[in-house]
Amino acid sequence: MLELRPNCENCNKALPFDADDAMICTFECTFCSDCVEGVLQEVCPNCGGGFTKRPIRPKALLEKYPVSQKEVYKPVDLEAHLNRIKYL
Repeated sequence: MLELRPNCENCNKALPFDADDAMICTFECTFCSDCVEGVLQEVCPNCGGGFTKRPIRPKALLEKYPVSQKEVYKPVDLEAHLNRIKYL
């Protein structure tokens, strides 16, 4: 089951289950679209992969499959990230 994390790892913006701007990588790292497009340049700082829009879980399934309460907040070292993506 996809873990729906509640916030952007970089800027800590709230990303509820129905957020239209939530993006995930293949390892479910979660960022808002502003950070993905503007800061990260479409490259995950954790795995080096790309992003896709996080699907919205239907409200009817939230009781059986609740969203994660685990917040991950680790702002990206932008200089190190930009240096790393030069070589990908």
